[in-house]
Amino acid sequence: MEIKDLSINEDILNLFNYTLNDDAKATVKSLLLKPLETKEKILYRQQVIKGFLENISLFETYSYSRIDFRQVYIFLQSFDDEEFLEKGLKLKLHFSKQKHSDYRSRCVQLIMLFHRLHNHYIKRIVTAPFPEEYKNDIRLIDDFLNSFKLDYYENLIRSNKFGVKHIIQIINLISVKKRKKEITAFQDAYTLFEAYISIAKGIRQHKFVFPEITGKQVALTQFYHPLLANPVKNSFEANNNVILITGPNMSGKSTLLKAISICIYLGNIGFAVPAQGAKIPKYDNISVFINLNDDLQSGYSHFMTEIINLKKVVELSGTDKPHYAVFDELFRGTNIDDALEISKTTLKGLLNFKNSLFFVSSHLHQLTEMEEIQDGSIATYYLDCNLKESTPAFTYELKPGWSDIKIGRILFEKEGLNELLQHKHTLS
Repeated sequence: MEIKDLSINEDILNLFNYTLNDDAKATVKSLLLKPLETKEKILYRQQVIKGFLENISLFETYSYSRIDFRQVYIFLQSFDDEEFLEKGLKLKLHFSKQKHSDYRSRCVQLIMLFHRLHNHYIKRIVTAPFPEEYKNDIRLIDDFLNSFKLDYYENLIRSNKFGVKHIIQIINLISVKKRKKEITAFQDAYTLFEAYISIAKGIRQHKFVFPEITGKQVALTQFYHPLLANPVKNSFEANNNVILITGPNMSGKSTLLKAISICIYLGNIGFAVPAQGAKIPKYDNISVFINLNDDLQSGYSHFMTEIINLKKVVELSGTDKPHYAVFDELFRGTNIDDALEISKTTLKGLLNFKNSLFFVSSHLHQLTEMEEIQDGSIATYYLDCNLKESTPAFTYELKPGWSDIKIGRILFEKEGLNELLQHKHTLS
């Protein structure tokens, strides 16, 4: 996967991060960055998240003390029999105020936290919408919390009757669970549980929709870039495997390609997407090259980096596995004659990989004269731009075909550079 230009880790993560602790946030990040191998796994994750969305009213007020949560987790993770089940523990708890206070506060903190999580959320969750496999995770969490007899101990704590024997009972129970590795299993399951709550909250907050996972068809209705405050929404359907996007500078080509690619990527990891409706195939590889710079560390020039990236995509596409790739302003790192010639070769060649989908944006208007474009083998789209009193007004609307507006020349002339450059200065 080549997705760094989509800023998944830096920006898209924030759309789904409603977590209350670092472990859950790291899990959301892991789910966002880890590709899924099969369509079945995509649909499974969709169903899990939909299960949380069905229960979303339950989690609207989901909260707990972050300090208590972290301290309880550290206590369970670092629990050791030699430290907590030492010889003569009962006597030490009776005669050492410091040890009694320490052990009691740890147990009370655990009971009160678990009681809140269990009674407010886990016991009330409706499991019917979840896939059977994930229901097992919910049962694991429920069984673990149930085993602590939370209502019984919580009542003792509130009535100030939680004594030494109860502390020892809790310590012994934790010891057993530690040896059986139940604590690790619970913490892993609950961290994932909270990550899914967070993702569901993000999807509801931003009104994303789950795509239909199709065979080859890509169709996006009213899709948009989710990081824009007031995005222009477009609709698009791919009936060709090679699509050329044209349009002047500042018309929004890069943003459009990012918006489409974010939908494709999120759909392929089982997340909902920023659109009103979507049909998206399962792709084995996704490569997005938009913010391309010279690779100085590897010693590659801008143009050589483009060549290497294209070669990787072609080799992957040659395996007959479906590939999605985006090349923004392909071959802008070389002169216009070379760029035109090899762009034509590239566009023609990409037609051979029918299972894949390629987006290529370009300033080279001459490409529209290609036979493959004229006969419709390669689809062309452009972002519209109107002229108002010789001033470009960008609509950011995607339309089939291509634009003949030459923004560079218009702006050049509007700023009076023709006159300035022709003016003769005399030396004083």
